[in-house]
Amino acid sequence: MMFKDGLGLTLQERRSFMEILHYSIKVAVSALLIVAVSEIAKRHSLFAALVASLPIVSILAIIWLYIETSDTARISELSHQIFWMVIPSLALFLVLPAFIKWGFGFWLSLGAAVAAMIVCYFVTLYCIKMYT
Repeated sequence: MMFKDGLGLTLQERRSFMEILHYSIKVAVSALLIVAVSEIAKRHSLFAALVASLPIVSILAIIWLYIETSDTARISELSHQIFWMVIPSLALFLVLPAFIKWGFGFWLSLGAAVAAMIVCYFVTLYCIKMYT
């Protein structure tokens, strides 16, 4: 005999529904933040930069991780690792405007900035591996 709740769902069906709802909320919140920054940028680039520079993705990841695991040691480790991975990502924001200023066009400039960022990630990962 299967037990059903007030909505006619079994325990397994309820768990599946809650899991899908949880992921849907994560996707919706993340998408809304991206859309908000791009819309704000159309009117106020400095304010959009401020919003984009906030560690919103990191905060959301930490919140989702806590909700899913309640493992504060894992959250502490993630926070520490995020700190070190932010540093090489800054290369993108230095290279992109420089290449655009030098007249390379948007797509080539973006590609060069992403490439520089990837190189910086590898250098950072190598340094972390060497000194830990």
